[in-house]
Amino acid sequence: MTLNESQKRVHEKLKRELGDEILNALSDDSVIEIMLNSDNSLWIEKFSIGMQNIPYHSIASRAVIHTIASYYDTNVTIENPILECSLPLDGSRFEGIIPPIVSNPCFSIRKQAKQLFTLHDYLSQNILTLHQFQLIENAVKNRKNILIAGGTGSGKTTLTNAIIDSIVTHSPKDRLVILEDTAEIQCKAKNSVMLRATQETSLHQLLKATMRLRPDRILIGEVRAKEALDLIKAWNTGHLGGVATIHSNSALSALIRLEQLISEATVNVRRDVIAQAINIIIFISKNENGHKVEEIIEVINWDFDKNQYTIRSL
Repeated sequence: MTLNESQKRVHEKLKRELGDEILNALSDDSVIEIMLNSDNSLWIEKFSIGMQNIPYHSIASRAVIHTIASYYDTNVTIENPILECSLPLDGSRFEGIIPPIVSNPCFSIRKQAKQLFTLHDYLSQNILTLHQFQLIENAVKNRKNILIAGGTGSGKTTLTNAIIDSIVTHSPKDRLVILEDTAEIQCKAKNSVMLRATQETSLHQLLKATMRLRPDRILIGEVRAKEALDLIKAWNTGHLGGVATIHSNSALSALIRLEQLISEATVNVRRDVIAQAINIIIFISKNENGHKVEEIIEVINWDFDKNQYTIRSL
């Protein structure tokens, strides 16, 4: 990207305000997230390592947030204390917050991934067992729709990237249409389209447009609202082998969360249709030792007699 003189000055100013510690973390491909708390403590999360507290010497957190806001010709104020955007330096996701909803300014930078971690990396670093690795590989080969569940920062997107890499390896001719609201998904497929939601265009709208782009597989960065219904419809109309992520506390509760999101679009939540669309659910978590795939389940059907999902733990 070619910068004009004004943008160059903002970049240099922002680098000074961020400080060497954050700039070094931004250049480290193993870093996933950079978090500055209101007490000016800096926390860095690396793939397979977890969070580490790093000594930090800059006290310009407020200036950082206002500089980024000015770059996008907007203001952060008492009435509008939250800034959600991309970091001008590299496109990473930026979330900045100022008082009064925090005691002092804080921000989080979710890095735009540069290093692709494959399923083989997950296996070698004991995030996946050999059995789990084989299950996911077989699900990809057999065009199963995969839902990746987990909490905030559990590694859902990084695992999605690894599964997409497996899709490209096993089905190189497939046309992939990928939807997200921030630039986090990596895809090396020769035939792919990346769609990004904006404040004006929601994921719900993008999913409707996706059906006319002739996808073989539909992938979505995160299901978080009524677009869940459109995804289920799409996956149930011949578009097999998709991947999506969702926030939940377990593999089974991902189905309950999906029901809640679908209810935002319709009062008629068809659990049997959900069971037809979702084939495999992978639950990944994060603890002090890093990330771990905790469970993988297969969704078989909706049992009308028992009023519950029929699932099988894999």
